[in-house]
This record gives sequence, C-alpha cells and structure tokens, in this order.
Amino acid sequence: MPQLTLAQVEAIARAAHAGQKDKAGRPYAEHLAAVAEGVRARGGSDEQIAAGWLHDSVEDDALSRDWLDAAALPQPVKDMVLALTKRKGEELEEYTGRILATPGARLVKEADLAHNADPARLAVLDEATRTRLTAKYAKVRALLGLSAPDAQP
Repeated sequence: MPQLTLAQVEAIARAAHAGQKDKAGRPYAEHLAAVAEGVRARGGSDEQIAAGWLHDSVEDDALSRDWLDAAALPQPVKDMVLALTKRKGEELEEYTGRILATPGARLVKEADLAHNADPARLAVLDEATRTRLTAKYAKVRALLGLSAPDAQP
C-alpha cells in the first residue's frame, strides 16, 4: 500500500479537526498548520511534519488509535503521534519522558510549544488561563531540555 503524502496527511488532519476551535476560539487547523510549519522551519523531516499535522489527532479523539494503526504511514510517524498523545491522568514527567525516548518527537513538541506559547495567542485568553498555560508550557520545555520559547517562524 502506498504511503500517504504530506498533502494527504494535511487534508486528513484538517478534516478530522474540522469544526474544532482552539482555546482562543480560532479554527484548530490553524494550530496544526503552524506546528507543521514550525517543524519544517526547524529542519524537520517529512515524517516529523506529518506527525506535526497529526500530533493532537488521537489525544483529541479526532482520529482513533485504530485509524492510526491502520494508516498508510511510516512507523516513525505513528510512533511520534503516540508519543505526543498525552494520556488522561498522566504526569508531565512520564509524558515528556516518552517524547524524549521517541526519535523525532521532541522537535515536533518544540514546534507545538512554540505556537502554544505565542504571546499573540496567549494575549486573547483570560489572565488565569494565560498564567496557568504559561507555567505549564515552561515546565514542559524544562522537562524536554528546551531553551526559552522562540518566536514562531
């Protein structure tokens, strides 16, 4: 079976998250596109870009684990998506440990964090949410050994 192209992965991710909004009320696909572009801008591979498009799909129940298992995707893409899927009740240390143990996943999470922590995105949130998320993102960055947030490319 031929592997899905990046364009097909993008179309699947956009369709799977259609109608979803982010915390700021923006179409969720904008976040996926920003993460995929952030991965590309950081020198990520096509597999990492594909994982960027799909990084929240299983966690958000936009696509099922069964779909991912059966998808015509290279195993490293599936591994990265599963590593980036935070499980209910999971401690951040366990989550970030899995990301660090999965080749390629740290770069995808770095791009995800950069977009999530973008001051323009955070500015539209209420102060309590902004403060909580800023602290959470900083903790995840520290656990992953990433430096201070960079500007989203």
